[in-house]
Amino acid sequence: MIVDDNTMLKIMPHKGKMLLLSRVVDYDIEGRTLLSEFDIGESSIFFDPGLNGVPGYVCFEFMAQAISALSGLTGLILNKPVIMGFILSVSSLEINIPVYKSGETVSVDVKEEQRVDTVSTFRCRAMVGEREAAAARLMVMDVDNPNEFIKKESNER
Repeated sequence: MIVDDNTMLKIMPHKGKMLLLSRVVDYDIEGRTLLSEFDIGESSIFFDPGLNGVPGYVCFEFMAQAISALSGLTGLILNKPVIMGFILSVSSLEINIPVYKSGETVSVDVKEEQRVDTVSTFRCRAMVGEREAAAARLMVMDVDNPNEFIKKESNER
């Protein structure tokens, strides 16, 4: 399946400027992996003119959107609805490139390492060319009805 712009809009809950993902390069639903790319430019919501780029700490959002794309593609292929996910934790975050410069492309690969019920842990890596820009582990939770989940969590506090 080719992941064109129309498919991207179907599989991603992110809309408008919050959709940072430029393209899905490769994926393996059974192997639970995805390779994606993010083009850095002034249209990014995180673009900082003073840096002429996007701060490196934004990489965990790139990683989260790559995970979201994998989840959305899985749902599309299995004919299931797109499920929203929430980041539960970011651990072992290493940022090796402090700024992604305008005109660069950040490649992000994600691989699911463990899944228990609706919670998954992913190993994630961001690259700019041949340089490792960042690495982390993200724990995410799939939520069927995010509005109900948020309402329930708010009422329990």
